[in-house]
Amino acid sequence: MNKTTWIALTCGVLSLAGNAWADTVHNTLTPQEKADGWVLLFDGETLKGWKDYNDSKLTVPWHVVDGCIQAKGTGSDATGYIVTDKEYENFELSWDWKLSKGGNSGMLYHVVENPLFKVPYVTGPEYQLIDEPNFPEPLEEWQKTGVDYAMHLPDRSKMKINPYGEWNNARIVFDNGHVEHWLNGQKILQFEAWTDDWFAKKNSGKWQNAPEYGLARKGVICLQDHGYPASFRNIKIKELPRKPGKEVALFNGKNLDGWQAYGTEKWYVDNGELVCESGQDKQYGYLATREYYDDFDLSLDFKQETDGNSGVFIRSFIESGVKINGWQVEIAPPGKDSGGIYESYGRGWLIQIPEAKENILKYGQWNTMRIKAQGNNIQTWLNGQPMVNFNDDKIGRGKGRIALQIHSGDNVKVRWKNIKITRL
Repeated sequence: MNKTTWIALTCGVLSLAGNAWADTVHNTLTPQEKADGWVLLFDGETLKGWKDYNDSKLTVPWHVVDGCIQAKGTGSDATGYIVTDKEYENFELSWDWKLSKGGNSGMLYHVVENPLFKVPYVTGPEYQLIDEPNFPEPLEEWQKTGVDYAMHLPDRSKMKINPYGEWNNARIVFDNGHVEHWLNGQKILQFEAWTDDWFAKKNSGKWQNAPEYGLARKGVICLQDHGYPASFRNIKIKELPRKPGKEVALFNGKNLDGWQAYGTEKWYVDNGELVCESGQDKQYGYLATREYYDDFDLSLDFKQETDGNSGVFIRSFIESGVKINGWQVEIAPPGKDSGGIYESYGRGWLIQIPEAKENILKYGQWNTMRIKAQGNNIQTWLNGQPMVNFNDDKIGRGKGRIALQIHSGDNVKVRWKNIKITRL
C-alpha cells in the first residue's frame, strides 16, 4: 500500500459490524473525564492548539482527515514536528494511533523550544511508534514500539500491537519523575527519571552528546512526522500535581558528585569546601548541576579570595564549549552589584542592587546568598538582607541548571559551602 492510497483511507469510525471502535464517539470527553480533569489536545476538526516546533504558527505537513490528526508523511528527521501551545509538567497522556506500512512516528514530551535546539528529540523523551514487521531497515531493541527511545525497554511479553492500518491506544504517565508507558491497556514499562541509573543510561548511549536531553521537567507535547503517514485521535491529557520538595544538599563536602565542569578552570574540594580557581587559560568556567531546577529556594555560602569575581547562574545550560545560556545572580567584588541579575545573552543587566546596599557584602569573609525562583519572579538576599525582587516573562519561560561561575581573568578564587536547595 503506497502513501497516497493509505492517506485516502478513513481515519474515522470503522463501519464493520462488531468492530470495537464502531460505536465510539471520538475526540470527546465523558462527564466523568471532565470532572477528573481531563482535557482534549485535539478537537477532531481543527489543528487549534498546535504549531510548528520553535514557531508561533502551523505550516508543516499535518492536516485533519476524518476526525484524526494526520501526518502527510513528508517530514524528515530535521522537519515535520508539531507541538502543543501549552507546556506540561506532570500528567497522564492518552492517545489512539495507527501507522502506514513501515511507518515511523512518536510522541514526545517535556520538549524545550529554543532556537538553539534544532529538533525536539535532543531535549524531549519519546514514546516510540513504529511498524516493526515492515520497517525497511533492521531495528535495535531501543528503537522499537513502546520504548523510552534509546533509554528504557518495555516488557515485550505484555505487548499486543495491532498491525499497521489498525488503531492502537498508548498512554504515558509522568508523575514527579515516575514514568510509565502503557499499550492497549497494559503497562509495559516503568522507570524513575533522574536517578543515577537514568544518568548512566543517558551518558553512555545515543544521548551522550545531547547534554540537555531529558532534563527539562516541563515542556510541550510533540508529534513526529518521520516520513510516513501516521494518524492520531482521542489525544487527551490530565495534569497531575507537583509534589513539594525537601531541602537537599547539592554539595556533599567530599567530591563533585552531581556536578559537571565546563572549561579548563579549576574546581576541587579543599577542607570540605568547594573551590573555584583560575586555570591555565584564565577564561570563564562553570560548574553546573546535572539536574534542572526551575522553581526553587537556594541557599549557599561563599567567600571571595583574591579577585573574587563569580556568580550563580539559574535556569541555565551550556550551549557549546563553555558558552552559557541563562541568568546570573552576580557575586562580585564590592561596588559590583552582588545579588543583582544579569542575562548572559541579549539584554545584559536586568536589575542592579541599590547603591546603599553595596556595603552588605563582606569581602574576604563568608557570605550567604539566597535565591528564590518561582515562575516569573526572582528574589535574592545577601546575608539576610533583600537585594532584588524582579519579575520577567522570559526568565519565567527559562529552564535549566544551577551553575557556579568563575570569571575570566588572572588569580580568581572563590570558596563555597552549605549549598542547599528546595524545589518549590
